[in-house]
Amino acid sequence: MQTILSAALPDLSRAAAIWLSLLGVVGVIVSALLLRPGRLRIDPGARIRRAAMPSHLEQVQEEREQSRYAQEVAVAAERATTSAQRRRAEWVTAQEAVEAAWQAYEAAEAAVRRLAAAAAMPLPHTARTPAEYVDRERYLHRAALNAYWRRELSVEQLSEVFAHRDGWDPRLHPVEQELVLQRAIRDNLAARHAAAREQEQIAWRAAELAVAAARSLRAEAHAATGRRAADPSVLPLSEVARSTAEQTRENVEQTRENKVTARGRATVPAF
Repeated sequence: MQTILSAALPDLSRAAAIWLSLLGVVGVIVSALLLRPGRLRIDPGARIRRAAMPSHLEQVQEEREQSRYAQEVAVAAERATTSAQRRRAEWVTAQEAVEAAWQAYEAAEAAVRRLAAAAAMPLPHTARTPAEYVDRERYLHRAALNAYWRRELSVEQLSEVFAHRDGWDPRLHPVEQELVLQRAIRDNLAARHAAAREQEQIAWRAAELAVAAARSLRAEAHAATGRRAADPSVLPLSEVARSTAEQTRENVEQTRENKVTARGRATVPAF
């Protein structure tokens, strides 16, 4: 027994020392958990956020790409604004041309009414001689040329006058010739007004499209600047989008353009 006890006692002492060491470690861990319970807590949400967050190099690359995109959109918005201003100026010019053509047509219509009233009265009697017919022809050609130089007759109408076609009769009385001439002038100015109105409609549509494109690019430029200035994060993307949209609405309200009134046409905003 003594031999057995002498052989077993050293092993028992070593085992007791090991168990005491393990108990001490467990006691330290338990004490640490009791003093700071959140230190060793496993947070799945925090781990997911850390895993979802981009690395530093990825953040730098993303910021560089966003900055480049914001600069490109800003340049495109500036060019679109310049184009919209040019289109609007062309529309205003076309509208002024329509107004001028309409005023010229109204004056020609008034002249036709005045001459029609005069032609209804008895015409002065003149001798129907070859010299009289030559004078009438010369008067018709001279009046038509003057109207052509005033841009009241087209070159096609002038050719018809000298060819004595399409109702141009040099044997008519000068009062009757003047009435025919004024009617031709009125018809030509009416066609010119219709052409000017068509060009004005084309210019208006082009201006509207240019303004819409400029507005879209300006809004995108503001949004890109807001995204670039925002703190890069994964979870609060909805908050960033909401603040960007609010900033865009405020900028649109602050930069609302002045408008001009157009006759029979919706106004095109001025940049």
